[in-house]
Amino acid sequence: MSILFVSATDDPGPWLRELNRLLPEHPVRVWPERGDDAAIRYAVAWKPPPGLLASLPRLEVILSLGAGVDAMLADPTLPDLPLVRMVEPGLVLGMTEWVAAQVLYWHRNQHAYSAQQARGVWQPLDEFLAQERRVGILGLGELGAAAARALAALGFDVAGWSRSPREIPGIACHSGPDGLAALLARSDILVCLLPLTAETRGILDAELFAALPPGAVVINAARGAHLVEGDLLAALAGGRLRGASLDVFTEEPLPAGHPFWRHPAVVVTPHVAAKTHARTAAASIAEQIRRHERGLPLENVVDSRRGY
Repeated sequence: MSILFVSATDDPGPWLRELNRLLPEHPVRVWPERGDDAAIRYAVAWKPPPGLLASLPRLEVILSLGAGVDAMLADPTLPDLPLVRMVEPGLVLGMTEWVAAQVLYWHRNQHAYSAQQARGVWQPLDEFLAQERRVGILGLGELGAAAARALAALGFDVAGWSRSPREIPGIACHSGPDGLAALLARSDILVCLLPLTAETRGILDAELFAALPPGAVVINAARGAHLVEGDLLAALAGGRLRGASLDVFTEEPLPAGHPFWRHPAVVVTPHVAAKTHARTAAASIAEQIRRHERGLPLENVVDSRRGY
């Protein structure tokens, strides 16, 4: 029984080394090499070509290389098989680090100080303690919950929102439409870590920005399609928002002439907030394969109706 590794963006070398070490009984093929299609039981994939997975006659499990699975669910030919989203310590830690760095960047006025440095200006600005800064987290799954706990440990006043009720010690958790309104009203810095679904597409729009406190900051590390880019630019131009940190975009790579590149109030990073590293994530994939072969339930299986 073999494993097919499919990704146009990930270096297969580290994955081959780790999967061969952890699962020596399962030969690993790297697409477009497939070997005997009938031998392939598992696909470890990120944005596979449409129709590829459906062409594997004895495929049993699809294991995503990323936490988000919206691209795979958008493939109408996706076979009706268990789809396992990536949950592993390295991915969670990476996202937590990126979110904390961006929150601290805006909290401690680093954006303004960098602009002053470029002009040779020495001017202390008003500073706040973390406990005086209210941070809101949209999405309280593995990534959102970890980011919320880390920010709370730094002293921030943290609250979160999810579609269904959640309980996280030390975090004020909101849910549903009324809960979203309450969260937005108290979020000086808003972090989006939502899964991309039909309900959350375009959620970061003019209406949402108007519900935030004046001068709020928006941070998006979920999916580019969550953000209505024109609404963000208008909110920044009108002073409704004072800044944004963006790691994901509708079109990637971000086109050279895009206004975000040179906008004085936008921080751009190239979709690096939470990368999946073979040295930590391969163990998670191996564990799910072992569970499947022992007849145990798979973990982190996607509910295609909810989209995550």
